[in-house]
Amino acid sequence: MRTNYLISNKFKPLGWVLFIIGIIAGFFLFGTEYESEILKVKVVSLYSGDSIFSSDEGFFRIIENSILDELIALSIIIGGLIVGFSKEKVEDEFIYKLRKDSLVWAMLFNYLVLALAIMFIYDFTFFDVLVFNMFTPLIFFIIRFNFLKLKSVSHEE
Repeated sequence: MRTNYLISNKFKPLGWVLFIIGIIAGFFLFGTEYESEILKVKVVSLYSGDSIFSSDEGFFRIIENSILDELIALSIIIGGLIVGFSKEKVEDEFIYKLRKDSLVWAMLFNYLVLALAIMFIYDFTFFDVLVFNMFTPLIFFIIRFNFLKLKSVSHEE
């Protein structure tokens, strides 16, 4: 079976390292609201300001910002994509079906959670939900795919 969108299995350990470090660091950053002065650098901002309508802010500015949260988010995304879309040692039609079913399940479950959040969560807490929602499709997919893979191995024995 030809799967052009999958990368080599040898990248999977790197993906797990990036993914796990990103998740742990993300929970630490969110839980402690840690702000690092070490990682403050000048960055290009497409838009800088509290409101689109404020006069002292604007488009395409160079601002000083701590890039710690951006590095953590990129670690989760890149690591999650590597883990989720690396070939298995044995990549057959059964694994392809598990991968496809897990991806569909992750998307449906993610939007169910988002719909419930839209109905029952408000104010700035809802913004936190939206930030987490950037990562949940990947997380749900990885959990579901690995769970089904583990379950299928245990049933074979």
